[in-house]
Amino acid sequence: MAQARWDLPTAYPASNYHTENIVQFAKDVDAATGGKLKITVHANASLFKAPEIKRAVQSGQAQAGEILLANFANENPVYALDGVPFLATTYAESRRLYDASKPATEKLLAAQGMKILFSVPWAPQGLYSKREVSSVADLRGIKWRAYSPATAKIAELIGAQPVQIQQAELSAAMATGVIEAFMTSGSTGYDTKTYEYIKNFYDTQAWIPKNIVLVNAKAFAALDSATQAAVTKVAAEAEVRGWKVAEEKNGEYKRLLAERGMKILKPSAKLDADMRQVGGIMQADWLKVAGSDGAAIVDAYRAKK
Repeated sequence: MAQARWDLPTAYPASNYHTENIVQFAKDVDAATGGKLKITVHANASLFKAPEIKRAVQSGQAQAGEILLANFANENPVYALDGVPFLATTYAESRRLYDASKPATEKLLAAQGMKILFSVPWAPQGLYSKREVSSVADLRGIKWRAYSPATAKIAELIGAQPVQIQQAELSAAMATGVIEAFMTSGSTGYDTKTYEYIKNFYDTQAWIPKNIVLVNAKAFAALDSATQAAVTKVAAEAEVRGWKVAEEKNGEYKRLLAERGMKILKPSAKLDADMRQVGGIMQADWLKVAGSDGAAIVDAYRAKK
């Protein structure tokens, strides 16, 4: 096989642990294949913006790419499962949910000409707000960053004003007052210097979304069998490493935010109850849309608890 070259776009900064893990994956692939496969990682939405990456991989414009699964909830409810609040709130639960939903996810992606290489979670999602918040009522009318259908739905349920903002645009949106509150991980809060604009972080641990690194099925099939095996093995190692780093980084990011003036707060009992009520509505809505196939995934996940 002649040397193959892949482009792998991601929407996150080079300093983010997801990107660092992917860069390590690319180096390991180079080593494991003896230089037969070279992967160029394009960080921070420099090649394609976040919403464009899946289509780019599907069409072969990029051979591989990283997506936030929940961003594609409008395509299929299986993708939305990652953003359903309070369904899986610990890393162990998130892993079980991924295992339960992976066969259905793989089937959907295969029908679009793609394969999963590996998955890595974000930190549990918390609430950043310019205002102090003791209940959902305090969020009514607030300008709310929505980056996925799930976060837009939360805005609707709590009476906030949703504004579509991807991570690469987040700092500018905060600086100009376009948004005043949002839910995301500690890592995104740190990467985007949220602490310069917003001072309250409520550690709601509402859900743990995951990124998936995809490969175009034809690009993968074009590799010889030894190279395919090497890529598969290195991808499995990247997944194990990524999950471990994600869990380790969760506490570290909260510490870094606090050092830079962010107040790390436990939600009040009322705020927690309000947010869980939102989660209950969204879980019920998801099951209605996902039907018997969705119920089977949730049943398989809960059976493993």
